[in-house]
Amino acid sequence: FEVCYQCSVSSVRARAASILPVFSWLPHYSRAWAVSDFISGISGGIMHLPQGMAYALLASVPPVYGLYSSFYPILVYFIFGTSKHISVGTFAVMSVMMGSVAEKLVAENHFSTKHNVTNLTTEDVGALTEERVEVVVALTFLCGLFQVCMGLARFGFVAIYLSDPVVRGFTTATAIHVMVSQLKYVFGVSPKRYSGPLSLLYTIVDVCILLPQTNLGPLVVFMISTAVLIIVKQLNNTWHHRLRVPIPGELLMVIVATVVSAYVNLDKRFGVETVGEIPSGLRPPTLPDVTLFKDLYADAFIVAIVGYSMVISLGRAFAGKYHYRVDSNQELLALGLSNIVGGLFQCFAVSCSMSRSLVQEASGGRTQVAGAISALFILVIILKVGEFFQQLPKAVLASVVIVNLQGMLKQFSDVHTLWRTNRVDMLVWIITLVSTLLLNIDLGLPLAIAFAVLTIIFRTQLPQYSLLGQIPGTDLYRPVEVFSQITGIKIFHSSATLHFANSELYLAKLSEKVKGVTFHKLSYFIEHMKKRRSKQAWKAMKAAEMFNSTNGVVQHGLGSSESLTPLPAVPHSIILDLSPVNFLDTVAVKTLKSVRDAVVSLFLFSCLTACVMKQLEQSDFFTGAVTKRCFFASVHDAVLHIQGLILTNRIYY
Repeated sequence: FEVCYQCSVSSVRARAASILPVFSWLPHYSRAWAVSDFISGISGGIMHLPQGMAYALLASVPPVYGLYSSFYPILVYFIFGTSKHISVGTFAVMSVMMGSVAEKLVAENHFSTKHNVTNLTTEDVGALTEERVEVVVALTFLCGLFQVCMGLARFGFVAIYLSDPVVRGFTTATAIHVMVSQLKYVFGVSPKRYSGPLSLLYTIVDVCILLPQTNLGPLVVFMISTAVLIIVKQLNNTWHHRLRVPIPGELLMVIVATVVSAYVNLDKRFGVETVGEIPSGLRPPTLPDVTLFKDLYADAFIVAIVGYSMVISLGRAFAGKYHYRVDSNQELLALGLSNIVGGLFQCFAVSCSMSRSLVQEASGGRTQVAGAISALFILVIILKVGEFFQQLPKAVLASVVIVNLQGMLKQFSDVHTLWRTNRVDMLVWIITLVSTLLLNIDLGLPLAIAFAVLTIIFRTQLPQYSLLGQIPGTDLYRPVEVFSQITGIKIFHSSATLHFANSELYLAKLSEKVKGVTFHKLSYFIEHMKKRRSKQAWKAMKAAEMFNSTNGVVQHGLGSSESLTPLPAVPHSIILDLSPVNFLDTVAVKTLKSVRDAVVSLFLFSCLTACVMKQLEQSDFFTGAVTKRCFFASVHDAVLHIQGLILTNRIYY
């Protein structure tokens, strides 16, 4: 009884640790890590403050919601997450996706009133903001539900459908969307808001038309802020090996700009738009408006996939560097719970930021404690210091956003790299960029994923076919364009698996590649057939005659001992490389059967998966002439086996 009780306790602990990873590492936390995690957490919190407020503007909500999103989700991830180094929180790509949905569903013209007397249009900003907050919160909550359901269903692999060219092309296009969305704060103009396809082009045209009305106040503030931030980032990159903690340029700029704005009255004297009211304290949890779900489920699923792909890709990169394991399904669950809790507390969807994660790592972060300290830092800001930033110019936040897009914009160099390495991936990258720019984020990404999948289908449907030849003195085999083939033996290789879409091409290429093989004297071949007197032997002989007649070869009679006629399409042995095959559909099995029945002698090698063997057995593929002994671990083993049969005059089973 005691042993059973101990086993049950240990199993409960293991199960709890798998669901709540914090219990697996926190009891073993070393005090030696505390100082490093504290410094790293403060450094991350310093970046959370300006980025949270700036990215809230991208999400079309007031800046204070960016602070909420930098607090609640981080604490949830601290409990459920498995990555020790990523910085979960606001992210530009996620924010602009949320803002795009909010602006699409809650248009400004629905809250505008035109006065007949003055002929002026006024906008109910409060009602507009409240409606958009409801949409963003509902979208965040639904996004979290999708992620939790996928995590429980062990769908952590879903991120593989976002290939690297798709992700990098998408984030580059999103960076351009973000930059364009900040132009109104840079020039101090009020362009119309557009949504749907070509909205980016319409916005750019509208901003260009309004350029003569540029307000110099915000423009000067933006230019000064941008210059300072670029200089500070350059200093951090140059002196990173000497700086224990990077210079907090964003925080210093935010503080200085707020103080200058408050004392100079930039908003009243120069028309510089400021952040406005930032309420202190936390909001009580409230359920989102579930009636909005029917309009948000498609966008929520896309946001869920994008957010998770960012987390798992960056998390695996750090895990590989520091030699620990990141559970993809647990990460999906942790991110989903972070968004569900965030949706209850008026947050918008979060992911992870590469810039914050790199700072957190560079400043010595060792565990998730650094993230928890960042959250506590933001909590102090929300409770005590938030009101101080009410006079912060939005042009400064626009500067913070645009300067942080440098890394994404540098991804344009991918085109040159992919041109030299893989032009299909380059095409995927360009299609992703163009579709996201022209069709907007919500339509561009699904189109890019569909195109990437089509390239896979196209490449598997049209694989490369070749004959293999032996490298002299080795047991290695390479295409015959480089090395000569073995006399009388055709080794046929396909670069892709065999399925219904490429089966006809497989047969056509096989027939094309096996032409031109010279046999021993036909008389010897036929006499050998007559001695065997077996059904399979005569079947093979008839197949040889059929192939001969098909290819226009004139024979001199079955009994002629002087016949030296070649059999162009029928070598005495064909080896099929099945190593790329990981499954067989019914059409593929029929294809292999047709090859088996047509050639004189057939040997298949490198069929390593039990699934393929089982499918062949169930389809009655094996006969008296082709048995399981025809499967070999390597092509060299198959060649040696055939050569042994030739020496003993036993080509056929």
